[in-house]
Amino acid sequence: LPCPPEMKKFGNKLDEILADKAEEVRRLMPVREKLQFAAQAREDFRSFETALGGGIRDHSEDEGYGLSDLAVIAEVKRASPSAGTISHDFDPLAIAESYAAAGADALSILTDEKYFQGHLSYLAKIRERVDLPILRKDFIIDEVQIYESVVAGADAILLIVAALEQEQLVHLLDVAANYQLDVLVEVHDLGEMERALETGARIIGINNRNLRTFEVDLGTTERLSEEVGPDHILVSESGIYTGTDTKRIRSWGADAILVGEALMRATDRTAKMAELKGGGDE
Repeated sequence: LPCPPEMKKFGNKLDEILADKAEEVRRLMPVREKLQFAAQAREDFRSFETALGGGIRDHSEDEGYGLSDLAVIAEVKRASPSAGTISHDFDPLAIAESYAAAGADALSILTDEKYFQGHLSYLAKIRERVDLPILRKDFIIDEVQIYESVVAGADAILLIVAALEQEQLVHLLDVAANYQLDVLVEVHDLGEMERALETGARIIGINNRNLRTFEVDLGTTERLSEEVGPDHILVSESGIYTGTDTKRIRSWGADAILVGEALMRATDRTAKMAELKGGGDE
């Protein structure tokens, strides 16, 4: 998919977002110790990794890479820079409950306010109503955001390789592990994949959307999946709309998919989930 015309004027959107995140981190610093102390006390974690299948899978006898065990991370997402407003009558609790009822294996919750119209408070509210593991989807660049994620109720966080220097990435992975959070490490190209694998990260996400141009190509998963061994959980993200898409992605060895817009826009989320898990179009 080409870069939407309205996005071309922004240039490198990722750099703009990261600059705003640095300012958010500065505002958190006065409560850093308080957040860290509160994070140390939490014990009620749900395993995001287990929900995605535990990682170590043998596909050797799975002719055509069957879809039966393909995990779906369903995303609660009001808007995005590329799609604009996706849901005008946005009710995060109702959406999360509908995903759980439809058979989602885990939830991804957008918490960025400026670019995705999300909010950190959604995590705790959804956690009270839905039993699935929750991924905090945001741009994490500092360990104070990890403390914040733990306190807010996340079970996992996203770390975007393109947004971090290697030393930062390794450090944040270590901090997350110390606070019992699973981590989805997101890559988009071969260099980023090599960096992710060097860290020993267990869950690798291949984003089919280039965060610098917003172009989407499902072939990104096909190309990069060859680098990932069976001792990792492989997640394909972005640009996944139909059962045909998931059938292709599964054939490339993915263990899970992260789907937002297709589920958010579906009039029947149970039917759409069945389509995505079954590999056939509605």
